[in-house]
Amino acid sequence: MTRIALGIEYDGSAFNGWQSQPHAPSVQDAVEAALSRVADHRVRVVCAGRTDTGVHATAQVVHFDTHAVRERHAWVLGGNANLPDTVSILWAREVADDFHARFSARTRSYRYVILRRAARPALLARRVSWVHKALDVAPMQAAARHLLGEHDFSAFRALACQAKHPVRTIHRLELSEAGPFIHLDIEANAFLHHMVRNIAGTLMAVGSGERSPDWVAEVLAARDRALAGITAPPDGLYLVGVRYPQAFGLPGSGWLPAFQA
Repeated sequence: MTRIALGIEYDGSAFNGWQSQPHAPSVQDAVEAALSRVADHRVRVVCAGRTDTGVHATAQVVHFDTHAVRERHAWVLGGNANLPDTVSILWAREVADDFHARFSARTRSYRYVILRRAARPALLARRVSWVHKALDVAPMQAAARHLLGEHDFSAFRALACQAKHPVRTIHRLELSEAGPFIHLDIEANAFLHHMVRNIAGTLMAVGSGERSPDWVAEVLAARDRALAGITAPPDGLYLVGVRYPQAFGLPGSGWLPAFQA
């Protein structure tokens, strides 16, 4: 058996998340069906990070095992020929047997795009998170600094989160603005269920003036989900990078969705 790694981008709007579901379309189902046709046998893939319903990706990474002998371009072109327009395989690499898309990953990166304006978006619907009120980026940046490093992120995990422990390490959390858009970039060793969206909702409460930047430190220390901000919508959330040890020789991060007035 040969182990193959793939880089994939997708529009999550039409899917019920990454993970296979019994009665709803998933990205995993679409990818496995396409690869199974190319391999001429049933294929099962493992991903670097399971994204929620409506969440997009520019740099999802998966691996699968196959006894089929195919060129790299055959996995890409053949896979894409059998995928819907909303999913695309970007690259394929043969990897060592000890590579694992999830467990070999060192960090994962997301970008959350917020549009702050009075009118809802039409062309960017489901591509950005729309906020009708003003948000001040400076206090959001100050609040974000409290979350850097290794912490117990119980206050930012979904109640249904199945992770064995809530401790994660955030290596980078930055906010920048371009006209009416705010880009929230976050990189961590791993994420809890809804962790990015809960952080985004909490920081937006600070940006709107409802809370002070130091409130975020209090929420973090309390380890109580009920004290944090709302779970921000999945619209505007993108998985944009998965970093692996250089020995595996895989491409780096995907493209960053960027918007400006």
